[in-house]
Amino acid sequence: MTQKIVPVIMAGGRGTRLWPLSRAAAPKQFIQFIGDKTLFQETLQRVSDPALYDAPVVLTNEEFRFLVAEQARELDIDLAAILLEPVARNTAAAVAAAAAIVGKRFDGDTIMHVLGSDYEIVADDTYFDCVRIAAATAAQGKLVTFGIQPTEPATGYGYIEGGETLATGARTVARFIEKPPLNKAEDMVATGGFYWNSGMFMFSVSCLLDELRTHAPETIRAADEAVENAKTDLDFIRLDKAAFSAAPNISIDYAIMEKTSNAAVVPSPFKWSDLGSWDSVWKSGSRDEYGNVAAGNTTVVNTKNSLIMTHGVHLAVQGMDDIAVIASEDAVYVGRLQDSQDVGNLVKMLAAAPKTSQLTETHPTSYRPWGGYTSVLNGDRFQVKRIFVTPGKKLSLQKHHHRSEHWIVVKGTAEVTIGENVQMLRENESVYIPLGEVHRLANPGKIMLELIEVQTGSYLGEDDIIRIVDEFGRS
Repeated sequence: MTQKIVPVIMAGGRGTRLWPLSRAAAPKQFIQFIGDKTLFQETLQRVSDPALYDAPVVLTNEEFRFLVAEQARELDIDLAAILLEPVARNTAAAVAAAAAIVGKRFDGDTIMHVLGSDYEIVADDTYFDCVRIAAATAAQGKLVTFGIQPTEPATGYGYIEGGETLATGARTVARFIEKPPLNKAEDMVATGGFYWNSGMFMFSVSCLLDELRTHAPETIRAADEAVENAKTDLDFIRLDKAAFSAAPNISIDYAIMEKTSNAAVVPSPFKWSDLGSWDSVWKSGSRDEYGNVAAGNTTVVNTKNSLIMTHGVHLAVQGMDDIAVIASEDAVYVGRLQDSQDVGNLVKMLAAAPKTSQLTETHPTSYRPWGGYTSVLNGDRFQVKRIFVTPGKKLSLQKHHHRSEHWIVVKGTAEVTIGENVQMLRENESVYIPLGEVHRLANPGKIMLELIEVQTGSYLGEDDIIRIVDEFGRS
C-alpha cells in the first residue's frame, strides 16, 4: 500500500470513571496512568510513522484545545488540524466534519483512520498488520471497524459477529450486538467469531460521505455547514456553533455502521483496553509476583491482586487483597477492584454535594498554554499558588478588579511588566502587583520559571482577569 492514511483522533470526551485522577476538566486521555506519556500522547505515537500515516487531525473542544496542542508539542509531532467542537454531538457529526476537512485538503479516495485517544493498546506487529488489512479493505469500498478478539465474556462492550471472509483477511459484518448479559456473552465467546466493538474505524472519505448522505442526511448537512462557516483561530479550526448544534446527537455506529451493507470487521488479536474502570487499568498493567500494579511513590506490604497509584502523597498499603487505592493531589479513592465499575455512582454523589463538587471537576493543578498553576492554599481573602511558565512563553497583559498579587521567584528568571515598567526578577527576588494595575509575566529564559503567587482581595476567582493583550487569542 502506497497511499498514506490520515488519522482522525477523537480527544474531546469527558469522563470520571477513573476518579480521582480523571475529572471533567482533566479526562483520562490527558492523564499519565502508568508510564511517562498520556493516553493521548500514546495515540499520537501510534500514528507517527510517516511511511504509513499523514499528519493527524484531532477533534476536541474549547476547554482541551491547549492540552492537545501542548501534548503534541512535547512529542514534537505536527498536527494537520485541531477541530474544536462547539457543543458535544457524539461521534457521527464529529467524524463527518473531519471527513469534510480531509476531503478538502486531499481527495475523496483518502483513507481515514478514526480512533479514540483513551485506549490502552500494545502497538506491536500484530496491531500494524491489522491496520494494513483495514486500509486495504477500506480501499475496496468497505467501511471497516476493528473487532477485538475477546479475552473474557465482558458485558461492558458491544459485540460484532463476523460473516464471510474477504480477500484482504477482513470479514463482512453479520450483525452488531448491544452490550449483552453475562450468559449471552459467555455463549458468544465460547462459539467464536464474535468480537468486541473497539470504536476504531477505517474508510475512504467518499465512501463515508456517501453512507452519511444515505443514512444520516441531517448529520452530513450540519457538518458540512459547520465546516463551511468555520473560523480559524491560531492553530485551531472552530466549527460553526449554530450549524453543528443542529446535528443529531448520535454515534457513528448508530448513524451508519449498523445500517450500511458495506461494513467489514478486521479480527484484531492485539492487546486493547478502553480503561473504563480501575479494574481494567489493573488488568492492563504490569503486575508483580503478587499480582499488584503500583505506580508513583508507593510502599506495598503483604498485599496482593491490587492497584496502588499516586500522583501526590506517598501511599503505604499493608495487608490488602483485591483493592484499588488511588491518590491524586487532593483526594484518595479506596475500594475493591471488583466494585470499580461503580465509581461513577460515587462521583455523582460527590458532584451533588456543594462541599465536594469541585473534586469532580478540576485538579489543584491546571494547565494553560503558557504553563500552569497549582493551588497550594485557600483562605478567607487570600490564596497561594505555584505558577510555572514554559521557556519563551508569556501570560496575557492583564489586570484585576478585586485582588492584588505578590510574586516570589523560586526557579528561573521572570520578566515582569507593571504599568510602563519592565524588570527582571531572579531566584529569591519578589515584586508586588497593586490592585487594578496592568501587568504581565513572561519567561525569557531557557529553563522552567517557577514562582509563588500570593493573592489577597475580596474576590479571587479566575474570572477576575481582564485580558488586554494575549498571544493565545483569549483577550
